[in-house]
Amino acid sequence: MLLSKIIDLIKKGNSGFISSENIEEINIKSAASLENASKNEITFLEENNKLRDFISTTDVSAIIIGKNELLIEEIKKRKTSIIIVENPRVAFAEILNIFETKFKQKKGIDDSANIANSSVIGVDCYIGPNVIIGENTIIGSNNYIFPGVVISENVEIGDNNIFFPNCVIYQNTIIKNNCIVNSNTVIGSEGFGFIPQNGKWKKMPQTGGVILNNEVEIGTNCCVDRPAVGFTEIGEGTKIDNLVQIGHGVNIGKNCAFAAQVGIAGGAIIGDGVILAGQVGVNNRVKVGNNVIASSKCGIHCDINDGEVVSGFPAMQNKSWLRSSSVFKKLPELAKKLRQLDKK
Repeated sequence: MLLSKIIDLIKKGNSGFISSENIEEINIKSAASLENASKNEITFLEENNKLRDFISTTDVSAIIIGKNELLIEEIKKRKTSIIIVENPRVAFAEILNIFETKFKQKKGIDDSANIANSSVIGVDCYIGPNVIIGENTIIGSNNYIFPGVVISENVEIGDNNIFFPNCVIYQNTIIKNNCIVNSNTVIGSEGFGFIPQNGKWKKMPQTGGVILNNEVEIGTNCCVDRPAVGFTEIGEGTKIDNLVQIGHGVNIGKNCAFAAQVGIAGGAIIGDGVILAGQVGVNNRVKVGNNVIASSKCGIHCDINDGEVVSGFPAMQNKSWLRSSSVFKKLPELAKKLRQLDKK
């Protein structure tokens, strides 16, 4: 793609285009990181990036940067094309999206796909080899369903979604528009519902479903369970990393971000804009307020108010946790002193 066309697309994007300098009309074949970039590639650089030293050696054809005069002058010495924006990382993300279009050119239904007669498939979809689609399922337009995907009966899928190989969508699931479900993830599996009775476990049938609202993205090897009744729901714009477990009846707000190995027990309510770092655990029926941040390995056992930053196990305010953790390593010494005082 010609560099001038890429610049036009950046101008239309959300990165806040400012200007361009040293522009050479050259064909840009791909995007790369600065340390690995070469001719006919484009990269980006933020002001405090440790890769800044690579400017003196790179052969990259174009660099996206912020408005930093010293940095601009340094790059000009290399005679590299410069694109200046308010947010270089956003601009680079938009460019990566431009280059990630090859698979989206696929259309049509593979002969090996098994689609129930009562299901409805919209226009401009790609349905790959060995896909199974159950009875009374409705699939909208421009969806990409890759090989080995299983979509059960009574599922509703909107437009512009991507289902990567071997993911499974159980019955009574609703997936709206512009969602991504990565490989081996299971949406709508049975919730862990058992009732103790006479020393045994009686199974509670899980007859509910799951709702993924617009622009939800779910990583690889995740599970989102359905409840006994009602729905497990994930709010618009929420992004979920790999190896995450969402229990039955959980309600997650808009624009949340969960890192790998997060586990949320049944019935928990998560507000909007919540960030859960890796291996955070949330107890059943806990309410986590809007814009809460929980650091890695945090154990949330009770309700958390809006805007709090929590750490530790059990979770406490981050400042308290930092003070406490600084004392933990001194405990052996303090215990020794206590024993000495006790002897006296």
